[in-house]
Amino acid sequence: MRLELGNIYVKDVQFGSQTEVKDHIVYINKEELLGVIEDDRLEGLDIDIVRPGDSVRICPVKDVSEPRVKVSGAGHIFPGWFDDAKTVGEGRTHVLKGMTVMTVGKIVGFQEGIVDMSGPGAEYSPFSQTINVVILGDKVEGLRQHEHEDAVRNAGLRAARYIGEAARDAQPDEILTFETKTLEQQLKEYPDLPKVAYVYMLQTQGLMHDTYLYGVDVKKILPTFIYPTEVMDGAIISGNCVSACDKNTTYHHLNSPVIFDLYEKHGKELNFVGVVLTNENVTLLDKERSSNYTAKLVKSLGVDGAIISEEGFGNPDADLIMNCKKLEAQGIKTVLITDEYAGRDGASQSLADGDQAANAVVSAGNANALITLPRMNKVIGYIDAVNVIAGGFDGSLQQDGSITVEIQAITGATNELGFNKMGAVGI
Repeated sequence: MRLELGNIYVKDVQFGSQTEVKDHIVYINKEELLGVIEDDRLEGLDIDIVRPGDSVRICPVKDVSEPRVKVSGAGHIFPGWFDDAKTVGEGRTHVLKGMTVMTVGKIVGFQEGIVDMSGPGAEYSPFSQTINVVILGDKVEGLRQHEHEDAVRNAGLRAARYIGEAARDAQPDEILTFETKTLEQQLKEYPDLPKVAYVYMLQTQGLMHDTYLYGVDVKKILPTFIYPTEVMDGAIISGNCVSACDKNTTYHHLNSPVIFDLYEKHGKELNFVGVVLTNENVTLLDKERSSNYTAKLVKSLGVDGAIISEEGFGNPDADLIMNCKKLEAQGIKTVLITDEYAGRDGASQSLADGDQAANAVVSAGNANALITLPRMNKVIGYIDAVNVIAGGFDGSLQQDGSITVEIQAITGATNELGFNKMGAVGI
Protein backbone atom coordinates (compact mmCIF):
# COMPACT_ATOMS: atom_id res chain seq x y z
CA MET A 1 0.00 0.00 0.00
CA ARG A 2 1.23 3.47 -0.91
CA LEU A 3 -0.11 6.50 0.92
CA GLU A 4 0.66 10.17 0.47
CA LEU A 5 0.09 12.51 3.42
CA GLY A 6 -0.35 16.09 2.29
CA ASN A 7 0.38 18.23 5.35
CA ILE A 8 -1.14 21.70 5.53
CA TYR A 9 0.45 23.61 8.41
CA VAL A 10 -2.14 25.55 10.39
CA LYS A 11 -1.13 28.96 11.74
CA ASP A 12 -4.41 29.74 13.48
CA VAL A 13 -8.00 28.56 13.93
CA GLN A 14 -10.87 31.04 14.13
CA PHE A 15 -14.64 31.05 14.01
CA GLY A 16 -15.95 32.52 10.76
CA SER A 17 -18.93 32.76 8.47
CA GLN A 18 -17.91 29.63 6.56
CA THR A 19 -15.66 26.69 7.15
CA GLU A 20 -12.58 26.95 4.96
CA VAL A 21 -8.79 26.97 4.90
CA LYS A 22 -7.34 30.27 3.77
CA ASP A 23 -3.73 31.45 4.06
CA HIS A 24 -2.98 28.67 6.56
CA ILE A 25 -5.83 29.80 8.81
CA VAL A 26 -8.71 27.41 9.45
CA TYR A 27 -12.06 29.18 9.71
CA ILE A 28 -14.95 27.29 11.28
CA ASN A 29 -18.65 28.11 11.10
CA LYS A 30 -19.49 27.36 14.72
CA GLU A 31 -23.24 27.02 14.26
CA GLU A 32 -22.79 24.69 11.32
CA LEU A 33 -20.35 22.54 13.28
CA LEU A 34 -22.73 22.39 16.24
CA GLY A 35 -25.36 21.10 13.82
CA VAL A 36 -22.97 18.42 12.56
CA ILE A 37 -22.23 17.11 16.06
CA GLU A 38 -25.75 17.49 17.46
CA ASP A 39 -26.87 14.39 19.34
CA ASP A 40 -30.05 13.93 21.37
CA ARG A 41 -27.97 12.12 23.99
CA LEU A 42 -25.99 15.29 24.69
CA GLU A 43 -26.96 18.67 26.09
CA GLY A 44 -25.13 21.91 26.65
CA LEU A 45 -22.89 21.33 23.62
CA ASP A 46 -20.34 24.09 23.21
CA ILE A 47 -17.14 24.65 21.24
CA ASP A 48 -14.04 26.62 22.25
CA ILE A 49 -10.75 27.31 20.51
CA VAL A 50 -7.59 27.32 22.63
CA ARG A 51 -4.03 28.04 21.60
CA PRO A 52 -0.54 27.29 22.93
CA GLY A 53 0.38 29.69 25.73
CA ASP A 54 -3.22 30.39 26.76
CA SER A 55 -3.89 30.39 30.48
CA VAL A 56 -6.40 27.58 30.03
CA ARG A 57 -6.91 24.23 31.75
CA ILE A 58 -9.00 21.60 29.93
CA CYS A 59 -10.46 18.86 32.13
CA PRO A 60 -11.62 16.11 31.96
CA VAL A 61 -10.32 15.40 28.43
CA LYS A 62 -11.83 12.35 26.72
CA ASP A 63 -10.26 11.96 23.27
CA VAL A 64 -8.21 13.94 20.75
CA SER A 65 -8.31 13.54 16.97
CA GLU A 66 -6.89 15.33 13.94
CA PRO A 67 -8.83 16.81 11.00
CA ARG A 68 -8.05 14.85 7.82
CA VAL A 69 -9.71 14.14 4.49
CA LYS A 70 -9.05 11.53 1.83
CA VAL A 71 -8.67 13.21 -1.53
CA SER A 72 -7.90 10.05 -3.51
CA GLY A 73 -7.97 6.33 -2.86
CA ALA A 74 -10.67 4.12 -1.40
CA GLY A 75 -12.67 4.88 1.70
CA HIS A 76 -12.89 7.77 4.09
CA ILE A 77 -11.17 8.89 7.26
CA PHE A 78 -12.33 6.78 10.23
CA PRO A 79 -13.64 3.88 8.13
CA GLY A 80 -16.31 1.70 9.66
CA TRP A 81 -18.04 4.54 11.46
CA PHE A 82 -20.00 6.57 8.97
CA ASP A 83 -20.11 6.05 5.21
CA ASP A 84 -18.49 2.65 4.70
CA ALA A 85 -15.79 0.29 5.91
CA LYS A 86 -13.61 0.22 2.81
CA THR A 87 -9.96 -0.57 3.41
CA VAL A 88 -7.92 2.62 3.66
CA GLY A 89 -4.19 3.29 3.54
CA GLU A 90 -3.74 4.12 -0.15
CA GLY A 91 -4.02 7.27 -2.26
CA ARG A 92 -3.67 10.73 -0.76
CA THR A 93 -4.89 12.16 2.51
CA HIS A 94 -4.73 15.84 3.43
CA VAL A 95 -3.91 16.64 7.05
CA LEU A 96 -4.44 19.89 8.96
CA LYS A 97 -1.24 19.81 11.02
CA GLY A 98 -0.93 21.79 14.22
CA MET A 99 -4.57 21.56 15.27
CA THR A 100 -6.80 18.99 16.95
CA VAL A 101 -10.39 18.27 17.87
CA MET A 102 -10.59 17.58 21.61
CA THR A 103 -13.63 16.20 23.44
CA VAL A 104 -14.35 16.93 27.09
CA GLY A 105 -16.93 15.61 29.54
CA LYS A 106 -17.52 13.80 32.83
CA ILE A 107 -17.85 10.32 31.38
CA VAL A 108 -16.22 8.09 33.96
CA GLY A 109 -14.92 10.86 36.19
CA PHE A 110 -11.78 9.09 37.36
CA GLN A 111 -10.17 8.13 34.07
CA GLU A 112 -10.05 11.18 31.87
CA GLY A 113 -7.22 13.70 31.73
CA ILE A 114 -5.92 17.23 32.08
CA VAL A 115 -4.36 19.43 29.41
CA ASP A 116 -2.80 22.76 30.47
CA MET A 117 -2.06 25.11 27.59
CA SER A 118 0.67 26.90 29.57
CA GLY A 119 2.73 26.51 32.73
CA PRO A 120 4.66 23.45 33.93
CA GLY A 121 1.87 21.03 32.98
CA ALA A 122 2.18 22.05 29.35
CA GLU A 123 5.59 20.38 29.22
CA TYR A 124 3.99 16.97 29.68
CA SER A 125 1.32 16.95 26.97
CA PRO A 126 1.77 17.30 23.20
CA PHE A 127 -1.64 18.93 23.05
CA SER A 128 -0.38 22.07 24.77
CA GLN A 129 1.53 22.68 21.51
CA THR A 130 -1.49 22.38 19.20
CA ILE A 131 -4.43 24.66 18.50
CA ASN A 132 -7.38 22.74 19.92
CA VAL A 133 -11.02 22.88 18.94
CA VAL A 134 -12.57 21.79 22.25
CA ILE A 135 -16.03 20.21 22.33
CA LEU A 136 -17.81 20.02 25.69
CA GLY A 137 -20.81 17.74 25.84
CA ASP A 138 -22.86 16.82 28.91
CA LYS A 139 -25.14 13.80 28.97
CA VAL A 140 -28.89 14.06 29.20
CA GLU A 141 -30.42 12.82 32.42
CA GLY A 142 -30.49 9.06 32.72
CA LEU A 143 -27.91 8.37 30.02
CA ARG A 144 -25.53 5.57 30.98
CA GLN A 145 -21.79 6.16 30.98
CA HIS A 146 -20.94 3.98 28.00
CA GLU A 147 -23.67 5.70 25.96
CA HIS A 148 -22.25 9.08 26.96
CA GLU A 149 -18.80 7.95 25.83
CA ASP A 150 -20.22 6.77 22.50
CA ALA A 151 -22.02 10.08 21.93
CA VAL A 152 -18.95 12.19 22.73
CA ARG A 153 -16.66 9.95 20.67
CA ASN A 154 -18.90 10.27 17.63
CA ALA A 155 -19.17 14.03 18.08
CA GLY A 156 -15.38 14.30 18.00
CA LEU A 157 -15.03 12.11 14.92
CA ARG A 158 -17.76 14.00 13.07
CA ALA A 159 -16.12 17.31 13.91
CA ALA A 160 -12.70 16.13 12.70
CA ARG A 161 -14.19 14.91 9.42
CA TYR A 162 -16.21 18.12 8.94
CA ILE A 163 -13.20 20.39 9.54
CA GLY A 164 -10.91 18.11 7.55
CA GLU A 165 -13.17 18.40 4.51
CA ALA A 166 -12.14 22.06 4.26
CA ALA A 167 -8.62 20.87 3.39
CA ARG A 168 -9.71 18.85 0.36
CA ASP A 169 -8.70 21.48 -2.19
CA ALA A 170 -5.93 23.10 -0.13
CA GLN A 171 -2.36 23.03 -1.43
CA PRO A 172 -0.18 20.95 0.94
CA ASP A 173 3.01 22.47 2.31
CA GLU A 174 4.64 19.06 2.04
CA ILE A 175 3.74 15.63 0.74
CA LEU A 176 5.14 12.62 2.58
CA THR A 177 5.01 9.20 0.93
CA PHE A 178 4.83 5.88 2.80
CA GLU A 179 4.71 2.46 1.20
CA THR A 180 4.59 -1.12 2.38
CA LYS A 181 4.42 -3.73 -0.37
CA THR A 182 2.84 -7.17 -0.32
CA LEU A 183 4.47 -9.49 2.18
CA GLU A 184 6.23 -11.52 -0.50
CA GLN A 185 7.62 -8.39 -2.14
CA GLN A 186 8.51 -6.71 1.15
CA LEU A 187 10.49 -9.65 2.48
CA LYS A 188 12.62 -9.72 -0.67
CA GLU A 189 13.20 -5.98 -1.02
CA TYR A 190 16.14 -5.48 1.35
CA PRO A 191 17.75 -8.91 1.76
CA ASP A 192 20.73 -7.57 3.72
CA LEU A 193 18.71 -5.67 6.34
CA PRO A 194 17.03 -7.14 9.43
CA LYS A 195 13.30 -7.67 8.96
CA VAL A 196 11.18 -6.02 11.67
CA ALA A 197 7.49 -6.16 12.58
CA TYR A 198 5.58 -3.93 14.97
CA VAL A 199 3.31 -5.57 17.56
CA TYR A 200 0.74 -2.91 18.39
CA MET A 201 -1.04 -3.66 21.69
CA LEU A 202 -4.43 -1.97 22.08
CA GLN A 203 -6.43 -1.34 25.25
CA THR A 204 -9.44 -3.71 25.24
CA GLN A 205 -10.09 -4.68 28.86
CA GLY A 206 -13.86 -4.45 29.00
CA LEU A 207 -16.67 -1.94 28.71
CA MET A 208 -15.29 1.59 28.31
CA HIS A 209 -11.82 0.16 27.80
CA ASP A 210 -12.45 -0.13 24.07
CA THR A 211 -10.41 0.42 20.94
CA TYR A 212 -11.86 -0.04 17.47
CA LEU A 213 -10.45 -1.33 14.18
CA TYR A 214 -12.62 -0.42 11.18
CA GLY A 215 -15.43 0.06 13.69
CA VAL A 216 -15.01 -3.37 15.30
CA ASP A 217 -14.30 -3.66 19.02
CA VAL A 218 -10.77 -5.11 19.09
CA LYS A 219 -11.49 -7.23 22.17
CA LYS A 220 -13.71 -9.35 19.88
CA ILE A 221 -11.01 -10.22 17.35
CA LEU A 222 -7.93 -12.39 17.17
CA PRO A 223 -4.64 -10.59 16.51
CA THR A 224 -4.40 -9.53 12.88
CA PHE A 225 -1.97 -8.17 10.32
CA ILE A 226 -2.54 -4.71 8.85
CA TYR A 227 -0.54 -2.26 6.77
CA PRO A 228 0.99 0.70 8.65
CA THR A 229 -0.64 3.15 6.25
CA GLU A 230 -4.08 1.95 7.36
CA VAL A 231 -3.32 3.28 10.84
CA MET A 232 -2.36 6.66 9.34
CA ASP A 233 -5.74 6.77 7.61
CA GLY A 234 -7.85 6.37 10.75
CA ALA A 235 -8.44 2.61 10.86
CA ILE A 236 -7.87 2.65 14.66
CA ILE A 237 -10.15 4.70 16.89
CA SER A 238 -9.77 5.19 20.64
CA GLY A 239 -12.87 4.61 22.72
CA ASN A 240 -11.33 3.87 26.07
CA CYS A 241 -11.51 5.64 29.39
CA VAL A 242 -8.21 4.74 31.05
CA SER A 243 -5.46 6.66 32.79
CA ALA A 244 -4.73 9.76 30.74
CA CYS A 245 -0.94 9.57 30.82
CA ASP A 246 -0.62 6.39 28.76
CA LYS A 247 -3.91 6.30 26.89
CA ASN A 248 -3.50 6.35 23.11
CA THR A 249 -5.95 8.93 21.81
CA THR A 250 -7.12 8.72 18.22
CA TYR A 251 -4.57 11.46 17.45
CA HIS A 252 -1.78 9.25 18.81
CA HIS A 253 -2.84 6.41 16.52
CA LEU A 254 -2.97 8.69 13.48
CA ASN A 255 0.52 9.98 14.27
CA SER A 256 2.15 6.94 15.89
CA PRO A 257 5.86 7.75 16.36
CA VAL A 258 6.69 4.05 16.27
CA ILE A 259 5.26 3.70 12.77
CA PHE A 260 6.75 6.96 11.51
CA ASP A 261 10.18 6.14 12.94
CA LEU A 262 10.16 2.63 11.50
CA TYR A 263 9.36 4.11 8.09
CA GLU A 264 12.21 6.59 8.55
CA LYS A 265 14.66 3.71 9.07
CA HIS A 266 13.04 1.50 6.42
CA GLY A 267 15.49 0.63 3.66
CA LYS A 268 18.35 2.18 5.62
CA GLU A 269 18.75 0.25 8.87
CA LEU A 270 15.89 -2.24 8.68
CA ASN A 271 13.10 -3.68 6.57
CA PHE A 272 9.74 -2.66 8.10
CA VAL A 273 7.46 -5.55 7.15
CA GLY A 274 4.17 -4.48 8.75
CA VAL A 275 1.98 -4.32 11.85
CA VAL A 276 0.39 -7.03 13.98
CA LEU A 277 -2.49 -5.66 16.03
CA THR A 278 -3.30 -7.44 19.26
CA ASN A 279 -5.59 -6.86 22.22
CA GLU A 280 -5.10 -6.64 25.97
CA ASN A 281 -7.36 -9.02 27.81
CA VAL A 282 -8.61 -9.58 31.35
CA THR A 283 -8.71 -13.36 31.83
CA LEU A 284 -5.69 -15.64 31.67
CA LEU A 285 -7.33 -17.78 28.97
CA ASP A 286 -7.83 -14.75 26.73
CA LYS A 287 -4.28 -13.54 27.36
CA GLU A 288 -2.89 -16.94 26.43
CA ARG A 289 -5.01 -17.12 23.29
CA SER A 290 -4.01 -13.69 22.00
CA SER A 291 -0.32 -13.97 22.86
CA ASN A 292 -0.14 -17.42 21.24
CA TYR A 293 -1.80 -16.11 18.10
CA THR A 294 0.41 -13.01 18.07
CA ALA A 295 3.52 -15.20 18.24
CA LYS A 296 2.19 -17.38 15.41
CA LEU A 297 1.46 -14.35 13.21
CA VAL A 298 4.81 -12.69 13.82
CA LYS A 299 6.68 -15.94 13.17
CA SER A 300 4.77 -16.41 9.90
CA LEU A 301 6.04 -13.01 8.72
CA GLY A 302 9.59 -14.32 8.74
CA VAL A 303 10.99 -11.38 10.67
CA ASP A 304 14.15 -11.14 12.76
CA GLY A 305 12.84 -8.71 15.36
CA ALA A 306 9.76 -6.98 16.70
CA ILE A 307 8.92 -3.81 18.58
CA ILE A 308 6.09 -4.27 21.07
CA SER A 309 4.24 -1.27 22.51
CA GLU A 310 1.87 -1.46 25.47
CA GLU A 311 -1.19 0.65 26.22
CA GLY A 312 -2.04 1.15 29.87
CA PHE A 313 -0.42 -0.52 32.88
CA GLY A 314 -0.94 -3.14 35.55
CA ASN A 315 -3.02 -5.94 34.07
CA PRO A 316 -1.72 -5.30 30.49
CA ASP A 317 1.85 -5.77 31.77
CA ALA A 318 1.10 -9.49 31.71
CA ASP A 319 0.09 -9.32 28.02
CA LEU A 320 3.26 -7.38 27.27
CA ILE A 321 5.52 -9.96 28.90
CA MET A 322 3.63 -12.91 27.37
CA ASN A 323 4.11 -11.44 23.91
CA CYS A 324 7.78 -10.82 24.63
CA LYS A 325 8.52 -14.29 26.03
CA LYS A 326 6.80 -16.15 23.19
CA LEU A 327 8.52 -14.16 20.46
CA GLU A 328 11.92 -14.43 22.10
CA ALA A 329 11.42 -18.21 22.47
CA GLN A 330 11.10 -18.37 18.68
CA GLY A 331 14.36 -16.51 18.17
CA ILE A 332 12.68 -13.19 17.37
CA LYS A 333 14.41 -10.34 19.19
CA THR A 334 12.06 -7.90 20.90
CA VAL A 335 12.17 -4.33 22.14
CA LEU A 336 9.39 -3.30 24.54
CA ILE A 337 7.95 0.20 24.95
CA THR A 338 6.14 0.84 28.21
CA ASP A 339 5.92 3.33 31.03
CA GLU A 340 6.42 2.81 34.76
CA TYR A 341 4.37 3.02 37.93
CA ALA A 342 7.30 3.03 40.32
CA GLY A 343 5.82 5.09 43.14
CA ARG A 344 6.31 8.79 43.74
CA ASP A 345 9.87 8.15 44.89
CA GLY A 346 10.61 5.88 41.91
CA ALA A 347 11.67 3.05 44.21
CA SER A 348 8.83 0.58 43.64
CA GLN A 349 8.57 -2.20 41.06
CA SER A 350 7.94 -0.52 37.71
CA LEU A 351 5.82 -3.24 36.05
CA ALA A 352 3.37 -5.77 37.43
CA ASP A 353 5.13 -8.55 35.53
CA GLY A 354 8.61 -9.20 34.21
CA ASP A 355 10.90 -11.81 32.70
CA GLN A 356 14.57 -12.20 31.82
CA ALA A 357 13.59 -12.27 28.15
CA ALA A 358 12.51 -8.63 28.49
CA ASN A 359 16.07 -7.33 28.33
CA ALA A 360 15.50 -4.46 25.89
CA VAL A 361 12.95 -1.99 27.26
CA VAL A 362 12.24 1.65 26.44
CA SER A 363 10.59 3.58 29.27
CA ALA A 364 8.31 6.55 28.67
CA GLY A 365 8.68 7.71 32.28
CA ASN A 366 7.25 7.20 35.76
CA ALA A 367 3.54 8.06 35.88
CA ASN A 368 3.56 8.37 39.68
CA ALA A 369 5.78 11.46 39.68
CA LEU A 370 4.05 14.31 41.49
CA ILE A 371 3.55 17.82 40.09
CA THR A 372 1.82 21.01 41.20
CA LEU A 373 0.02 22.90 38.45
CA PRO A 374 -0.75 26.59 39.04
CA ARG A 375 -4.16 28.16 38.66
CA MET A 376 -5.29 28.98 35.13
CA ASN A 377 -7.42 31.96 34.17
CA LYS A 378 -9.95 29.75 32.40
CA VAL A 379 -11.12 26.19 32.84
CA ILE A 380 -12.98 24.34 30.10
CA GLY A 381 -14.91 21.47 31.64
CA TYR A 382 -15.11 20.58 35.32
CA ILE A 383 -12.10 21.26 37.51
CA ASP A 384 -13.52 19.34 40.50
CA ALA A 385 -12.82 16.14 38.56
CA VAL A 386 -9.15 16.40 39.57
CA ASN A 387 -10.06 15.22 43.07
CA VAL A 388 -11.12 11.82 41.72
CA ILE A 389 -9.22 11.52 38.44
CA ALA A 390 -6.58 8.78 38.18
CA GLY A 391 -3.44 10.45 39.51
CA GLY A 392 -5.43 12.88 41.61
CA PHE A 393 -6.75 12.47 45.13
CA ASP A 394 -9.08 14.09 47.63
CA GLY A 395 -7.53 17.52 48.17
CA SER A 396 -5.77 17.77 44.80
CA LEU A 397 -7.70 20.95 44.04
CA GLN A 398 -6.51 23.84 46.19
CA GLN A 399 -8.56 26.90 47.17
CA ASP A 400 -6.41 29.14 44.97
CA GLY A 401 -7.22 27.03 41.88
CA SER A 402 -3.89 25.22 41.74
CA ILE A 403 -3.82 21.43 41.69
CA THR A 404 -1.38 18.77 42.84
CA VAL A 405 -1.53 15.48 40.94
CA GLU A 406 0.60 12.66 39.68
CA ILE A 407 1.52 13.14 36.03
CA GLN A 408 -0.71 10.11 35.47
CA ALA A 409 -3.53 12.67 35.27
CA ILE A 410 -1.99 14.60 32.34
CA THR A 411 -3.09 13.51 28.89
CA GLY A 412 -0.17 11.94 27.04
CA ALA A 413 2.43 12.46 29.79
CA THR A 414 3.93 8.95 29.60
CA ASN A 415 2.53 7.83 26.26
CA GLU A 416 3.78 4.35 25.37
CA LEU A 417 4.13 5.14 21.69
CA GLY A 418 6.84 7.59 22.71
CA PHE A 419 4.75 10.65 21.85
CA ASN A 420 6.21 12.68 24.71
CA LYS A 421 9.41 14.16 26.09
CA MET A 422 9.73 11.73 28.97
CA GLY A 423 12.13 8.85 29.36
CA ALA A 424 14.36 6.97 31.73
CA VAL A 425 17.99 5.83 31.74
CA GLY A 426 19.08 2.51 33.22
CA ILE A 427 22.08 2.70 35.55
